[in-house]
Amino acid sequence: MDVKVPLDVPYEKRQSYIRNFNVMTHETGRLALFAGDQKIEHMNGDFFGPNIPIDDSSPEHLFKIAQNAKIGAFASQVGLLVRYGVDYPKIPYVVKINSKTNLVKKDFKDPLSTAMVDIEQIDRLKKQSGLNIVGVGYTIYTGSEFEYIMLREAAQIIFEAHQLGLIAIIWSYPRGKSVIDEYDPHLVAGACGVAACLGADFVKVNFPKKEGVNIFEAFKEAVLAAGRTRVMCAGGSSKEPKAFLEELYNQVHISGVQGAATGRNIHQKPLKEAINFANAIYAVLVENKTVEETYKTYQEG
Repeated sequence: MDVKVPLDVPYEKRQSYIRNFNVMTHETGRLALFAGDQKIEHMNGDFFGPNIPIDDSSPEHLFKIAQNAKIGAFASQVGLLVRYGVDYPKIPYVVKINSKTNLVKKDFKDPLSTAMVDIEQIDRLKKQSGLNIVGVGYTIYTGSEFEYIMLREAAQIIFEAHQLGLIAIIWSYPRGKSVIDEYDPHLVAGACGVAACLGADFVKVNFPKKEGVNIFEAFKEAVLAAGRTRVMCAGGSSKEPKAFLEELYNQVHISGVQGAATGRNIHQKPLKEAINFANAIYAVLVENKTVEETYKTYQEG
């Protein structure tokens, strides 16, 4: 496909940007992102407990899935990448630059999440380790009283990432005491537009909810608001597999989204089943297969 390279990518890095974009999207423009950043975001609640297989208790479970499944890239914090990347160097990695735990609730204090590492450090790591780092990710909480800090930091990170030919992904969540309904379709569309103004290549948002409307039609507003920034939907908490695939199919073919960032729905399964489900998600996004075909992929491998 014809990749539109942003103007903040220097001429000598254009081919790196195009290569990274095509690696992540398998030359389709659609991204099946395996999101593995929850060990900070949700701590151990997503990895140990009732109905969660013992496989998921070890961080290496994430890397085994990412290496053996069909994915566009695997996103996680730099600490896990340097600890496990030595055994899994070929996975396409997205470095999640900022994260926060869920211990401080939004009704107590508005969310703030700032960078743990900078782009220069990521560039040094990429050069010295040989890890296949193709992009970076950063979360902003629009509506937080601290949004001005995250907006400025996000803009700087995107610019610096593009200077190196890396893909920049924004996790964009309206959240804080001033936000009445973070799942409102109009508000989610606004969050997509913010990511576009920052220059992001992809924006990850929660799929909205609203009674009495066709939510897949309503979500078209977000895709339009994002413009040339490609919209991805967060997978959220674990759902019944066929229902997840049906929702994803409709997000792609009705709403027009161009990616999915899936974590718990993949890794909260035993290894073989997790790989099969990641492959099914890939089949919807990249291979344009039907729900029945992709569900068969999940069931049979």
